[in-house]
Amino acid sequence: MGHWRQVFGLSLLGWLPTNLRAQLPAELDAKVKQIFGSNQFGARQRFGPVVWIEGGAGYATLEPSASVAEATEIVRYTTASGERSVFVAAKDLLPVGAQAPLAIEDYALSPDGTKVLIFTNSERVWRQNTRGDYWVFNRTTKSLTQLGAKGPPATLMYAKFSPTGDRVAYVRQGELYVERLADGAVTRLTVGADSVHVNGMTDWVYEEEFGLRDGFRWAPDGTRLAYWQFDMSGVGTFSLLNNTDSLYPVVTPIQYPKVGTTNSAVRVGVVSADGGPTTWLSIPDDPRENYLPRMEWAGPDEVVLQRLNRLQNTNQVLLASAATGTTRPALVERDSAWVDVVDEIQWLNQGREFLWVSERDGWRHVYRVSRDGTATTLVTRGAYDVVSVAGLDEKGGWLYYIASPNNATQRYLYRTKLNGRGAAEEVTPAVQSGTHGYDISPDGRWAFHTYSTASTPPSITLVALPKHALVRTMVDDTARRQAIAAAMPKPVEFLKVPVGDGVVLDGWMIKPRDFDPARSYPLLMYVYGEPAGQTVTDQWGGGSTLWYQAIADQGYIVASVDNRGTPAPRGRAWRKVVYRQIGILSSAEQAAAVRWLTSNNRFLDPKRVAIWGWSGGASSTLQAMFR
Repeated sequence: MGHWRQVFGLSLLGWLPTNLRAQLPAELDAKVKQIFGSNQFGARQRFGPVVWIEGGAGYATLEPSASVAEATEIVRYTTASGERSVFVAAKDLLPVGAQAPLAIEDYALSPDGTKVLIFTNSERVWRQNTRGDYWVFNRTTKSLTQLGAKGPPATLMYAKFSPTGDRVAYVRQGELYVERLADGAVTRLTVGADSVHVNGMTDWVYEEEFGLRDGFRWAPDGTRLAYWQFDMSGVGTFSLLNNTDSLYPVVTPIQYPKVGTTNSAVRVGVVSADGGPTTWLSIPDDPRENYLPRMEWAGPDEVVLQRLNRLQNTNQVLLASAATGTTRPALVERDSAWVDVVDEIQWLNQGREFLWVSERDGWRHVYRVSRDGTATTLVTRGAYDVVSVAGLDEKGGWLYYIASPNNATQRYLYRTKLNGRGAAEEVTPAVQSGTHGYDISPDGRWAFHTYSTASTPPSITLVALPKHALVRTMVDDTARRQAIAAAMPKPVEFLKVPVGDGVVLDGWMIKPRDFDPARSYPLLMYVYGEPAGQTVTDQWGGGSTLWYQAIADQGYIVASVDNRGTPAPRGRAWRKVVYRQIGILSSAEQAAAVRWLTSNNRFLDPKRVAIWGWSGGASSTLQAMFR
């Protein structure tokens, strides 16, 4: 429900009376415009979106065209040497009759690299999803073809090459289609879509709560597709009111189930890429009281699903026959609080085993599970959480993952043997404290490494694994760093905040550039406080961090504290103590944190304390105010 709180919060900003907006200090007003209305603090260098190709021997990325003004093109680099070549030139992306090349918003390569799928002319749908136009550029023939050209413009979604590269599947107006690239023949795979029935796409719950965007998957051999179908009939309608985009308000109705009301009925089917009847997977129990948040192919003949009950404390992994639709259980994960969806099930040992992430021993760890669920092996061992799986080097026998055993505000790359034996190795250099992210090549030899701290913006480098040897710098952006250093003369300070009963929370504090410990400052607390996110991370926060510094420079102290129940890597008990206590526990610990901060920092005025938050932080703000 965070979406509605976001919309509400944004509307409130628009309703501020003119006289209140005019009271904003001129210096702060100028700084806000500088931060959010100019590119002074934005990245001067651009990198990506990047795609690994040839197993990691090369990579493709977008760069400005040297020959066509204000256009971009796709270039290829040899990973080891850095040798550059133009992969798709901007001049070749000029449709017949057009004055300018296609604006590349996103792209994907066919498995053999001979064709490129280009997304452009996008329009927003709901929060994260977009629809637009897709074009295919054939690098061999230099031909450019628009997909679905006979239909309305900007109406295609989720287009994907088949594994054989000869067809593309996409969704248009709630129906699933396949287009053959050789002759443009289009096959409609589904029927029956209307305002409350859709195929190959999702409803609000699956997009917002489960992070599911596209609604279909190609079979590995390219002969079939598996897709979600949503029946939203009976789901309550919420009216979105848009007062900003036109002279008169625009009302958009969407199906939005409130707590305890009717959910969509969701099912998964398999259909031939040549068309024909759908084989529906046989999944027991009421489809409105259970969720199917993840689905992938587990080989050419089976589909693997994750099925959550509505209480979300049981996640059942099911294997389904694509031919008959029959299902069998492979694993059941239970928790007395809630269970998390595993974003991707990765197969190994020629499909005989899969990787699974679980908190069953009190920590978030990775396990190997046999395909029939009879054998389970712990891969990552120790009293720490695996934040995410970063890469799999099955040939070398290694699992790469993100963790931070000693500091919940930071993130580092580790690796451990896939057989679960031996000690974990920290791959990230210990001297680089902060937050590290990695895009690892399919062969496990290379990675794009992104590094930042709460006070310094990201740098992006190419490193060779496992020694983390620097190959080349992709983005450093000296000019941007200098501008930010001038705007933030003091680094963000990290704190340990005891709140009683042995509980110590992480926090940060931003002080004015002319900070005087003898003065008394009002305190502004920034809060989220719910299971979906941390606010206290040693990671660059972009314009938000600069905005907090600008506020601090007006004579305030800005601070944030992560109460228990936030998704910090501090163990299952830390995260799930908030079960049935959201708002109650968080507001109590936020209040205790304020009391400790004001008692132990004489420069903080306990009589002048404010709190604010966004989305779940808006709920936490109201809970703190009224409790």
